[in-house]
Amino acid sequence: MLAVENLKVSYGNIKALHGIDFTVEEGEIICIIGANGAGKSTTLRAISRLVPVAEGCRMTYGGKNLLDYPADKVVSELGITHVPEGRRLFGNLTVMENLHLATFARKDKERIQNDLDRMFGIFPRLKERESQKSGTLSGGEQQMLAIARAFMSGRRVMLLDEPSMGLAPLLMMNVFEALKEINQQEGTAILLVEQNARLALQFSNRGYVLENGNLVLEGMSRDLLNNPEVQKAYLGG
Repeated sequence: MLAVENLKVSYGNIKALHGIDFTVEEGEIICIIGANGAGKSTTLRAISRLVPVAEGCRMTYGGKNLLDYPADKVVSELGITHVPEGRRLFGNLTVMENLHLATFARKDKERIQNDLDRMFGIFPRLKERESQKSGTLSGGEQQMLAIARAFMSGRRVMLLDEPSMGLAPLLMMNVFEALKEINQQEGTAILLVEQNARLALQFSNRGYVLENGNLVLEGMSRDLLNNPEVQKAYLGG
């Protein structure tokens, strides 16, 4: 479905990614774990076409060359959406306005209301606050809105950057359970980067470990959870 080969990204003279390869198959939940500065967020930004990649990189989605698409077309034509770290909502707009804004490029107008009802079913708290400005929501509510907005704009693949950041444990679990429901019932593939390695591996099907811009381990998430190196470095084992 989504294949990334030889992904290299530099910020000036600083090399952030050194040629990583990974795949996300249809309906999978994939996590990328690693320390701060490992290149996790850069990986998602590269897929979203928000940062330039080095020559020789190959990224394809459904057989289409991602490098042929600017960032807006990655969303509107390919259905790959990005929930960035910090959520990046329009704080002066209401919950409903944020959600409707996400559908501006959609041509399947008859399905928009169905998708809206679906998100309000998964996140009933958003329905209760549909007329409230998003900047006044709690952190957990803002994360729910960011995920719902991504779903409304294009739901084939969702890229999530640190979805647990700043959330209390109960809200964190609520958000991850909602993501699981979106994945299982809607078939949306999910690629997330997450500082909470244990939670990410428990939630996902497969995982990749990123260190200093290099992929050093990969495998089924249950195997990585039991890997002594992963336990020592990321799980407090």
